[in-house]
Amino acid sequence: MSARSRLCILLAALATFTTGASVPGVAQAAHRVPNTAVLDGARLQQTRLRLDRGDPQLRRAVQALTVRADRWLDQGPWTVVDKPRPAPSGDVHDYLSQAPYWWPSRTPTSDNPWGCPYVQRDGERNPEVDTGTDRQDVEKTFDSAYDLSLAWYYTGEKRYAEKAGQVLRTWFLDPATRMNPNLNHAQFIPCKYDGRAIGIIDFSQSYTSVLDALALLATGAPGWTETDRVGMTEWNTDFLDWLKNSDFGKQEAAATNNHGTFYDMQLAGLAYATGDKALARRTVLDARSKRIAPQIAADGSQPQELTRTRSWHYSTFDLVAYTRLAAIGRHVGVNLWVYQGPDGQSLFKAVDYLLPAATGAAAWPHPELEFHRYAATDVVHAAADAGDQRAQQAVPLLEGPPGGDLWALRPAAEQLDSIAG
Repeated sequence: MSARSRLCILLAALATFTTGASVPGVAQAAHRVPNTAVLDGARLQQTRLRLDRGDPQLRRAVQALTVRADRWLDQGPWTVVDKPRPAPSGDVHDYLSQAPYWWPSRTPTSDNPWGCPYVQRDGERNPEVDTGTDRQDVEKTFDSAYDLSLAWYYTGEKRYAEKAGQVLRTWFLDPATRMNPNLNHAQFIPCKYDGRAIGIIDFSQSYTSVLDALALLATGAPGWTETDRVGMTEWNTDFLDWLKNSDFGKQEAAATNNHGTFYDMQLAGLAYATGDKALARRTVLDARSKRIAPQIAADGSQPQELTRTRSWHYSTFDLVAYTRLAAIGRHVGVNLWVYQGPDGQSLFKAVDYLLPAATGAAAWPHPELEFHRYAATDVVHAAADAGDQRAQQAVPLLEGPPGGDLWALRPAAEQLDSIAG
């Protein structure tokens, strides 16, 4: 790593600090603005102060959040090195996942243990992908780090911060258990591919939650050290370099559907978190003509996502990436919400297209194997916060997701009906 890269890492780590109390804990967190990539740090700080003043709605939301966080306390930590077989590289530190919608076409035998060749069944998840790879463990790592860090930020209970630190150090930092910063073997297909560019979606769909968890912990979480902060910034810098320069990264950048949107969102988030605000800003600006104009139709529909057997899921999924990218844009002076393409395409129109189904006023008129109305809840919240009047009127009619609506505490869209692929 060059001297310039090391300097950038140090500056990015130091940038996570603002003035505050010297004793770690809730009082200190309440006086620091987290340097989050997607979440609005100033808004989180104000929410924390409102909670201190006894806001009853926020207290109920915190109770729902701590229920989620409590479930993680006796789970994990997880690591890439404990899968039953290594990635095709032979390195146990390389991440491995299997393509979710590919199935064996033959009964496995001793001569053909996988049942090859594999064939695609779009939207139908092969249960094989949840055993023998890192896919489920990485999702637990990301989700737990986010829930636990938020729970610490809002309650000050050190057990949440300490568990989040253990989870993150085990997956990313400890030499014996850390993951190599690449996705060379994501979404492999037995007997066909050792890894695929589209496997980057394994990280891009939720890794910005880890970036925000790191920013929350950096406000003074007990047990989260300077060494941890610098180590994570170094890992993220190396991963960003792989994402920009690898063949897989370049292929995913060229994708014209949700994969491309999520790539941009992950790229911008990593760039912002590691101190390259120019790259973050450029990525958000380019998304206007590169993503919104060709991917969203004049009526607000997303034609490429509507061709899927899970058209509702993928329409909301793509908008999770867009709304998070717009949130990153806010930090670098770009308002992605106000952009209109040559035919009037916009993020507001894309969200408004979902509102009849999201509010229960009309059935979703496209193919969907498993419709969940609440899948749109977060993206409607995001549009409402950005000033969409139709979305604002729809908010009271939304269906709460399982576990409760946590938008007031973490106003950044999640894929609420995740099918992990």
